[in-house]
Amino acid sequence: MAEQGNLMNVVEEKKDKEKENGSSGRSRDEVALEMMKFIAVTTGYGRGGSGAGFTGKGAAKTPEEYAESLLQLFERCRNAVGRD
Repeated sequence: MAEQGNLMNVVEEKKDKEKENGSSGRSRDEVALEMMKFIAVTTGYGRGGSGAGFTGKGAAKTPEEYAESLLQLFERCRNAVGRD
């Protein structure tokens, strides 16, 4: 849970910097993509094995299932970043 709190702090800091600068050089989708990559690499999200002590819901076994789980994670990250 501590990692989730840290990750949300990073997202909030990015939002604050965007507000200060008027606009960012990066879109919210880019921020969500970076968040997704961080979560996927750190936790092994969607893979058959476990990573960082976590196992995903119904760990994907085929490349198609793995890709689908990453797309779902990306959507969750987009929502967390707060698309307008």
